[in-house]
Amino acid sequence: MPRPGVILDRDGTVIDFHRDTEHGVVTPAFHPKLVRFLPGAIDGLRALASKGFVLAMATNQPGAAKGELPRDAIERTNATVVERLAAEGVVLARVATCLHHPTGGDGGDPALIRPCDCRKPSPGLLLDLIEKLDLDPARSWFIGDTPTDVQAAHRAGLKAALVFRAGRCEICPLRDGPAFETAPDLAGSSLDEIAGRIAFVASAQAE
Repeated sequence: MPRPGVILDRDGTVIDFHRDTEHGVVTPAFHPKLVRFLPGAIDGLRALASKGFVLAMATNQPGAAKGELPRDAIERTNATVVERLAAEGVVLARVATCLHHPTGGDGGDPALIRPCDCRKPSPGLLLDLIEKLDLDPARSWFIGDTPTDVQAAHRAGLKAALVFRAGRCEICPLRDGPAFETAPDLAGSSLDEIAGRIAFVASAQAE
């Protein structure tokens, strides 16, 4: 029988971005030692799991296609996220990663430079997780921090929750990004706040 699930974006949703103050740049975490969970993330994931949601992750990671880092660095960073969450009692059933980029960059892996159906806002990653984890889209969510995450959720038939922290304007995903195609179903400043709202919606659906 299909189960309710919550699929999560990685950077800006579960873990923080890496801030290189020396060079003045902000990037996704590109090494296991840079993995730092956002405030409320672990508590929020525990709360969702306690309500019976299957947890999974879907993340765009085009660094290897753009020549910015080796593919194994992405895989090791993802593995570290999974391992550290497990140590906190949080199980991610599966991590789905899009490594592609349509134009790539200097030194990028040619095999990864192409259009694809998995790079968000395309729903491929989410649809794959729905099928492999036997999730019920009507009772499932995707939580992210950008308009493309919201678009991917709705295109996959999921409800969308947006993590929005106005205080991080230097990396605000809304600053130069695409406008919302559709509005999120709910929003909050942290995963624990969003988890409480999702639990409320789930209880209302069950009545």
